[in-house]
Amino acid sequence: MHKKKFVFLTHTYCNSVSTGIFVFLAVLIKAVGARDASKILHQNFLINIMKSPMKFFDTTPLGRLVNRFAKDVDIIDITIPATVHMWLHCLLHVISTVLVISISTPYFLLIIVPLLILYYFIQRFYVATSRQLKRLESISRSPIYSHFGETITGASTIRAFGQQQRFISESENKVDENQVSYYPSITSNRWLAIRLEFLGNLIVFFASLFAVLGRDNLSPGIVGLSISYALNVTQTLNWMVRMTCELETNIVAVERVKEYADTPTEAEWIVENNRPPKDWPTSGVVEFSDYKVRYREGLDLVLKGINCKVKSGEKIGIVGRTGAGKSSLTLALFRIIESAEGSISIDGINIAEIGLHDLRSKLTIIPQDPVLFSGSLRMNLDPFEEVTDDALWQALDHAHLKTFVNSLPTKLDHECSEGGENLSVGQRQLLCLARALLRKSKILILDEATAAIDLETDDLIQATIRTEFEDCTVLTIAHRLNTILDYTRIMVLDAGCVKEFDNPQELLKDESSLFYSMAKSAGLV
Repeated sequence: MHKKKFVFLTHTYCNSVSTGIFVFLAVLIKAVGARDASKILHQNFLINIMKSPMKFFDTTPLGRLVNRFAKDVDIIDITIPATVHMWLHCLLHVISTVLVISISTPYFLLIIVPLLILYYFIQRFYVATSRQLKRLESISRSPIYSHFGETITGASTIRAFGQQQRFISESENKVDENQVSYYPSITSNRWLAIRLEFLGNLIVFFASLFAVLGRDNLSPGIVGLSISYALNVTQTLNWMVRMTCELETNIVAVERVKEYADTPTEAEWIVENNRPPKDWPTSGVVEFSDYKVRYREGLDLVLKGINCKVKSGEKIGIVGRTGAGKSSLTLALFRIIESAEGSISIDGINIAEIGLHDLRSKLTIIPQDPVLFSGSLRMNLDPFEEVTDDALWQALDHAHLKTFVNSLPTKLDHECSEGGENLSVGQRQLLCLARALLRKSKILILDEATAAIDLETDDLIQATIRTEFEDCTVLTIAHRLNTILDYTRIMVLDAGCVKEFDNPQELLKDESSLFYSMAKSAGLV
C-alpha cells in the first residue's frame, strides 16, 4: 500500500516538476533567447550584409543571400523554437517515466544504462550524417533561388529568343540536384526510426520481464503501472532522440546565418575624432596621389598610380576605352572600393581618414544605371523630407520633368513600382538628375548619366548642369564626346593610367593623341 502511494506521489511530483521546469525554460527561452539572442543575431546579420563591401556582393550569388534570409531565418524563428519546445517536453516526460518504472521495478536500473549507451551511439552516428546532408541540401537550394530570380528578371528576353524550355529544364535539373541531397536525409531518418523502435521495444520487454520475475513482491497495480508507462515511454523516447537530432541538424541554419553575421564590413560610418567641418568641401579641389586600387585581394590593379589634381570649379571629362578604369575612379571617390596604395584628398582632407557617411553625404553622383525605390516620387526625390514642395517642382523643372509629373493624376504622390519599372529609363535618369539638383553638393560625378537619353534631352541636361553646377567641380565619364568638348580639361585613361590630361582643344591639335583618335572615330574631327 505504501509502495503504491509512493509511486503515485513520485509520478505526480515528477510530472509537476517537469511541467514547472518546462514552463520556466519556455519563459526563459522566450524572454532571453527569442528577444535577445535571436534578435541580436538577426540584427547583426542584416546590418553586416547592408554594410558589406561591394566585393562581397561581387562574389556572393544572390540566391545564396535569399536562401539565408528566407529558409535559414525561417528555421531559426519557427522550426528551432518548436523543436526545443518538443525536446524539453519529451526529455522531462522520459525522466519522470523512467523514475516511476525504476521505483516500481528496481531491477530495471540494471538494463537502462546499457540501453541509454546504445541510444547515445545511434544518435551520434545519425547526427553526424544528417548534419552533413543538411549542409549539402542547404547549399544546393541556393542555385534554385538564383536561377528562378534570373528567369523572372529576364522573362521577356527568354521569350523573345524562344528559350523557355531550356530554362525550365535547367530549373528542373537544379531541383533534382537538391533532391539528391534531400532524399538521403529522409532515408537516414527512416534508418534512425527502425533502430529507435527496436530499442524502445527492448524497454517494454525488460520492464515486462522484471515485472513478471518480481511478481511475488509486486502487486498487480504496480505491475500494470510499470508496463503501461513502459509502453508510453517508447514513443516519447523515440521522439526525444528524433528531436535531439532534428535540433542539431537545424543548428546548421544558425551556423550559416552567423557566418554572414560575422563577415567583414566597410569602414566606420562616422569617425567621431576625425570629422570634417560641416561646410566641407568648400572649394571642391580633388587630388589623387599615386592612387592604386583593386576590386579585391588577389586581383590585378585597376588603377595604377593615378597622379592628378582637379582645381575648384573645373569641369573634367573622363574618357577611355572599355576597361580603362573610368568607373573605378568614381567608385574610389565614394570609397566603394578601398585604396591599395596612395590617397585621395578633397580640400586637403584625406578621404580615407574620415567616416563613410561624412564622405558620401557630401558627394553627389548620377549613376549609369538609375536607381529608384518603391514609393512616391516625393520620397525618391527627397527621402529625408528636407526640402519644400516648391524646391521639388523647381528641381523637376530644371530636369525637364515638370510637365510629365504635372500630367500625372497624383503628381508628386505618384507611386513608383519596384526599381521604377513603371517609368522609362530616360525618366528615371532625369529623376536622378533632379535628386542631384536638390542636394547641391560641391562635387558632382556623372557616370555616363546620359547614355540612355536621346540627343535632344541630353543637350538640355548638359545645359542644366552647366548652369546649375557652374560653381561646382564636375567629373563626367563621357558617353558622347561632343558633350565634353567645352569642358575645362579632358582626362584620358588607358589600362588604369592617366595617359593625357589637358584642355580638349590642345588634345585635338595633336593628331597622335589618344583623344584625337577617339574623336575621329566618333566623327567629330
